Amino acid sequence: MNLESTLLLTDLYELTMLQGYVHAAMNETAVFEFFVRKLPKNRNFLVAAGLEQVLAFLESARFEPEEIDWLGTQGFRREFLEWLRNFRFRGEVHAMPEGTVFFPEEPILRVTAPIAQAQFFESRIMNLLHFQTMIASKAARAVLAAPGKELVDFGLRRAHGAEAGLYAARAAFLAGFAATATVLAGERFGIPLSGTMAHSFIQAHDSEEEAFLRFAEANPDRAVFLVDTYDTQQAVRKLAALVPRLQERGIRPLAVRIDSGDLGAHARAIRQILDRAGLADVRIFASGNLDEERLRELVRTEAPIDGFGIGTSLDTSSDAPYLDCVYKLEEYAGKPRRKRSEGKATWPGRKQVFRQHGRDGKALSDLVALDGEDHPGTPLLLPVMREGKRLAPPESLRSVRERAARSLAALPEDLRDLAPAAVPYPVRFSAKLEALRATLERSFR
Repeated sequence: MNLESTLLLTDLYELTMLQGYVHAAMNETAVFEFFVRKLPKNRNFLVAAGLEQVLAFLESARFEPEEIDWLGTQGFRREFLEWLRNFRFRGEVHAMPEGTVFFPEEPILRVTAPIAQAQFFESRIMNLLHFQTMIASKAARAVLAAPGKELVDFGLRRAHGAEAGLYAARAAFLAGFAATATVLAGERFGIPLSGTMAHSFIQAHDSEEEAFLRFAEANPDRAVFLVDTYDTQQAVRKLAALVPRLQERGIRPLAVRIDSGDLGAHARAIRQILDRAGLADVRIFASGNLDEERLRELVRTEAPIDGFGIGTSLDTSSDAPYLDCVYKLEEYAGKPRRKRSEGKATWPGRKQVFRQHGRDGKALSDLVALDGEDHPGTPLLLPVMREGKRLAPPESLRSVRERAARSLAALPEDLRDLAPAAVPYPVRFSAKLEALRATLERSFR
């Protein structure tokens, strides 16, 4: 069973509702929208990510015969199981392109299909969009906190499972990270790979010099040395003394990595040692429980660090480990629908989002309107799938990365800061949408 494609990776209620729709012969067109209700307290914006995996999933979605046979042991009706054999997604999808910055109450994906199709895919759509959007938004904060620095995803070992580690690498690169240590992400997505060595490699040798030499000889094009296993500054001096022997073998040290202690103080001492040894081109790379707040502090104090490896805080989005996101029915059988639950009410009808920019290219405000309305600004929801087929080939990850950079650059300065903005980004709702909501309220009364 392929975890990324099986339709059994869903919630039970998706199947019981599906059986209910089939039993009642309910097949009218439904419109569902995915959006985030509110921002985590430490976020000024979010970055849309995960659309590629959603489209790939929808396009290939089908139940395998053995999966249907297994469902037959779980009490589902025989006629429903037979219906599942031809179940496919044949609907339409509109979405904000990956890398687009967005805000609360703005749909970033809209699914239009017969209700059984549109409903069933809720769990996996949310699973894919939620995780990558959460990680991309976390990664973007690190990128903004350390402009010009090389950032590398080190988080696979602390990620919550294999798929999470893989997609975190993708989301981080999308948001502006330079590389990942996760090898499969390099093979799958074309992300540059970056990595050094573990302390165990140093400890397994009788001396640091021996460890450095053997590592460099085995990896002449990846000569990056971990120097804080014992005495950090002494290790750098030992490495500097080895350089002539390395040069005889055609090897030039690329960088040293520090992973513990006062990273700023260590980096300053290391920079002096390297420069005095004529190794001004050897870079300093730091890791060890880093997040965007620590990056900002190291950058602010001008620590001479060229790049950072970020692991746990990135792949778990440690300060905001979930988004309050939902996938809600907004229209069925041509009629707008609205959830009225206390604290969870929704805006009815299928919608579009318009973004206005100033003359300087900065985003000014967004307007959420009913689909079909005409307003100034750039419409953000674009058609990406029709009759269950993509409208264009998969977009390259580097193209998505470029869009994310443009989208982040267009943010007002106060939203680019790590602290919550004094005034949130303005998201307004059109008069027609307000009127539709009011009409539905009156009809309920």
